[in-house]
Amino acid sequence: MKTVPRVLVVEDEPAIAELIAVNLRHNGFQPIWAIDGEAAQRELEAVLPDVILLDWMLPGQSGLTLAKKWRSQARTRQVPILMITARGDEPDKIAGLDAGADDYITKPFSTQELLARVRAVLRRRAPEQTTECVKLDALELDAATYRVSYQGQGLKLGPTEFKLLHYLMKHAERVHSRGQLLDKVWGDHVFIEERTVDVHVKRLREALGAAGNMVETVRGAGYRMTATPSA
Repeated sequence: MKTVPRVLVVEDEPAIAELIAVNLRHNGFQPIWAIDGEAAQRELEAVLPDVILLDWMLPGQSGLTLAKKWRSQARTRQVPILMITARGDEPDKIAGLDAGADDYITKPFSTQELLARVRAVLRRRAPEQTTECVKLDALELDAATYRVSYQGQGLKLGPTEFKLLHYLMKHAERVHSRGQLLDKVWGDHVFIEERTVDVHVKRLREALGAAGNMVETVRGAGYRMTATPSA
């Protein structure tokens, strides 16, 4: 029996929350509404959702603060976060991604765009349909168990960073443009800006720790995964 994806909607405006919930319900999702961070935390402690729709401007803790908190906690680290914001400026969008959001959507938005973005983060969360292990020097990725390790030590990656690393490791030593990475990793980049790739590469490097320099920037061209990083 196919499970219905649960979507936690953290939104303090009832009219907007109801509009989102109705559209999610009509398109095969199970929405759960939380009016603020405290209510959202209670829902997260009860049952983990498949994705979180998080408004930036909330009473009490902001969406930015909540995204950072949930990304830092082991229980919620892997749950995709889609930030909803009225802030359309690029620095604000990047701040949302830096805080831990996997994607963002700017108000006002169309129902189709919202649904497309929800489906997109869920696709990126889904494990690759493969049981392969990929190894590059001391860095190992096991797609079947969703584990990454460097020199035998386990690493914690978010869903988008895992898929990005998997693709880069499978095509090591090749240079990939941002557009190519959007095609191969996101696969739905009609709504995604190329700058988003830079943010996720930065997060991937941070998650890899000592192995972060294996993800090289090739000026004017894109990114490359290499077993022999330059100094």
